[in-house]
Amino acid sequence: MFRRGLLMLGIIFIAFNMRSAITAVGPLIGEIREDLLISNGVAGSLTTLPLISFGLFSILAPKFGVRFGNERTLFAGLLILLIGLLVRSAGGTVLLFTGTVLIGIGIAILNVLLPSLVKQKYPTKIGITTSMYTTAMNVFAALASGISIPLAVGLGLGWKLSLSTWSVLAITAMLIWIPQLGNAGRKIEHNKHSSAEATPPLWKSAIAWQVTVFMGLQSFLFYSVIAWMPEILRSYGMSVATAGWMLSITQFCGLPATFLAPVLAERFRDQKGLVAVVGVLYGMGIAGLFVGGNMIALSISVILIGIGQGACISLALAFMGLRSVNAEQAAVLSGMSQSIGYLLAATGPILMGWLFDYTGTWTLSIVLLLVVLVITVAAGVGAGRNRYVFEPIHEQPEAGNYSHHTNA
Repeated sequence: MFRRGLLMLGIIFIAFNMRSAITAVGPLIGEIREDLLISNGVAGSLTTLPLISFGLFSILAPKFGVRFGNERTLFAGLLILLIGLLVRSAGGTVLLFTGTVLIGIGIAILNVLLPSLVKQKYPTKIGITTSMYTTAMNVFAALASGISIPLAVGLGLGWKLSLSTWSVLAITAMLIWIPQLGNAGRKIEHNKHSSAEATPPLWKSAIAWQVTVFMGLQSFLFYSVIAWMPEILRSYGMSVATAGWMLSITQFCGLPATFLAPVLAERFRDQKGLVAVVGVLYGMGIAGLFVGGNMIALSISVILIGIGQGACISLALAFMGLRSVNAEQAAVLSGMSQSIGYLLAATGPILMGWLFDYTGTWTLSIVLLLVVLVITVAAGVGAGRNRYVFEPIHEQPEAGNYSHHTNA
């Protein structure tokens, strides 16, 4: 019981590190841009570079997980993340961007292998376990957005020291995870469902592509909002601190949806209706950004965006276990969806920054978010079908319940 509790604690602390290093940047972009004399488009790449790293390295993470074990590879991911956090805060522009790339590589490993580890260790509890770690991830994502300005301005640390504080969280996660390294020799097992002879490449699966597009576009929306919502709100006259806390509120409001979405998903035959409802709420929130300086309307908009973000990320991660038959296939599907998906998502923050630089307003950027949301919902409805990747229709389970997806 103690070992199982320690494992879950380790998973939660890994999740704490999976977004905070990135979401801490958004409220500080204005200060970073002014200090380093860079454009909005270049500043947006501080959010985009980790996504490019996610895309390039996510495809490799499953291979390392199979070769060295998920536990050891996750520890390596935390170590790379820690180095990136320290390098990012050590100096000028070059170190800032170098550290940002390393942060992306470390988080890419964590992103890909946690769904596989959950499938491996908790095959009958994927829904609740995914809910727990995605909620933990979003708690600290929200906290990082909220306290970046108080650390940098309120305590007088400046943006560099403000960003470096998150290295403490990475060190803590590494210490908690050390006992799991004794399991590093327990590699992901191969079986008839996951062998190359039995399963074609995932790029031939429509379900795999729908999971990938859903993962990528919900990330496009998430990171675009993380990077630029404070600036959008500031354009309506909000102070920098208030705009930062509004971004934090967005993420805190998404926590119930983050937790509930996978739990609800396992109770339905499929997740198509759940995706559609989330899409409507998300769309209402994004459309609310058009209202200008009406604080009540903006506050409602922020809440609805948070609900949409929270539900979408947890559903995307849940689909990796829900649409696969075992831990190895979950890792490969996770690698594919996060590799291609994050490369797609990487265009969001930069594109929004360029649109603002070109037009001088945020109108086209908000329209872009609405168009991307429509495509996201369409992909999510497809990914929400009650199917495994490549499994013939006559072998499908009768209900889209996580309990049927247990042959890890």
